[in-house]
Amino acid sequence: MSKQTYRVCFCFRRRFKLAAAEAPKEIKTLFEQYSENGIMAVDHLHRFLIEVQKEDKATKEDAQAIMDKLHDLKHLNVFHRRGLNLEAFFKYLFGDINPPLSSTLGVQHDMTAPLSHYFIYTGHNSYLTGNQLSSDCSDVPIIQALQRGVRVIELDIWPNSKKDNVDVLHGRTLTTPVELIKCLRSIKEHAFLASEYPVVITLEDHLTRDLQAKVAEMVTQTFGDMLFSPGSECLKEFPSPESLKKRIIISTKPPKEYLQAKEVKGSENDSQKEKDSADEGAWGKEVPDLKADIASEDKDDLDEEDNGDEEDLDDGDLKSQQIAAPEYKRLIAIHAGKGKGGLQDWLRVDPDKVRRLSLSEQELLKAVVTHGKDIVRFTQRNLLRVYPKGIRFDSSNYNPLVGWMHGAQMVAFNMQGYGRSLWLMHGMFRAYGGCGYVKKPDFLLKSGPHNEVFDPRVELLVKTTLKVIVYMGEGWYYDFRHTHFDAYSPPDFYARVGIAGVPADTVMKKTKTLEDDWIPTWNEEFEFPLTVPELALLRIEVHEYDMSEKDDFGGQTCLPVSELRSGIRAVPLHNEKGDKYKSVKLLMRFEFV
Repeated sequence: MSKQTYRVCFCFRRRFKLAAAEAPKEIKTLFEQYSENGIMAVDHLHRFLIEVQKEDKATKEDAQAIMDKLHDLKHLNVFHRRGLNLEAFFKYLFGDINPPLSSTLGVQHDMTAPLSHYFIYTGHNSYLTGNQLSSDCSDVPIIQALQRGVRVIELDIWPNSKKDNVDVLHGRTLTTPVELIKCLRSIKEHAFLASEYPVVITLEDHLTRDLQAKVAEMVTQTFGDMLFSPGSECLKEFPSPESLKKRIIISTKPPKEYLQAKEVKGSENDSQKEKDSADEGAWGKEVPDLKADIASEDKDDLDEEDNGDEEDLDDGDLKSQQIAAPEYKRLIAIHAGKGKGGLQDWLRVDPDKVRRLSLSEQELLKAVVTHGKDIVRFTQRNLLRVYPKGIRFDSSNYNPLVGWMHGAQMVAFNMQGYGRSLWLMHGMFRAYGGCGYVKKPDFLLKSGPHNEVFDPRVELLVKTTLKVIVYMGEGWYYDFRHTHFDAYSPPDFYARVGIAGVPADTVMKKTKTLEDDWIPTWNEEFEFPLTVPELALLRIEVHEYDMSEKDDFGGQTCLPVSELRSGIRAVPLHNEKGDKYKSVKLLMRFEFV
């Protein structure tokens, strides 16, 4: 037998000895502490859930339910009447019944506050299947986004080639169109399968008056009573997600304001300056450093716009309009637009009405330098949407934390892309049962006695410290080809663990690299002091070290620290696009001190 064949066979045999043979020392020690004569009875497991897993409300019935589920796994040697042996206990810890986020928590939070009090899962150019210049437009990515829990769908609507109907496409590009009616029908069919909370459709309108009337008819007939339509007047306060369950909301710039808007042309210098940074690899580029981003934008002129608000750009057809279609205008529940003046005027809070403002990622980075507190105040009542800069032709994304830490509710992402920024987006909206709405922390919603508001650039005292132990990982042998990482030997895995959050909390750390092991056991501990745990996301990645080439990707996940379950947990990993692997997971321990 060759050395290569021996190694593969050895690893294959070893795979089935996972559990008692592979359990880390600390797991074996805990089993000894919470068992008697090699058996963990219901009372022992109940005490383990409370003392180690920090499940204070766990009952003996919960412990028995775990044993019953393990008993259903026929290949396990489980002593059902007496309890669990070490193998069964290890399988419980490393199993799907022990996730890092509660699988039963769901939406057990306040959903009765105004929409402006929530971060909302938001898509950008939701109809594109690939890049921004030449990919197909389709309802498929819209359906996929809704199935993931995305609650804001963006549609760019244009006259079709005959000027007698409405298409959805990325204007002035080579993207192939899809009919608006097809997108609307797919939204209706899939809007509330993943979440019953409202779906907002943001429209970038490039239509003539007669086609606006046609859109109004399509929308009304498609959605019927599902449509939330308060009339043509602006809302004085946004309704709550709870009151808008299973409702469709239309948001766009009122047509009259489209006519008054000025066409904004991008700066050639800006485009040239940022051309290189738009080229992002599939997963290799790190999330931009917030301090560096803000510092670089601080040097620029705040009055210089990159490519303008997508919704402010005029169209030749629009300029010829005199009166907007009234039935179309009545559909708009959330009014959008910047209005006249500059940034200070855009961020002015009107006590009598609420609205939505859109800023590009560049405009936001510039604005937070001098108007950061104004943005926080604005987002306490109004909605702020942030969208990717126009030169992200590859459908890459930006760091969402800049928007979130200033209260921006709609941080719009290209959901069809992938990369580390999108992993953060997936992580944020794993909270609240994946319903697509996450309540903003109180400090972003309230002002102090002297009208002071949260400033993410001010370094605060540490509120809590998250201790993370990375015990081991498994599942690559099942989910990857056996020559995927290395043609002649088992993989050399290492893990990266860190925090995405306010600048003071953001950090990444790394385990040692373990050579030739399909089941790496790192047993390494890390500590993360957190000043703003409410906005912190735990980042986890696994890579395979390659001496001669770029390291291979081995899985990732991102988890909201606010909903992280203490104790020893099985953490499933996902691929570059965010889809969960069937078998790959890590065994980790989380503790807040």
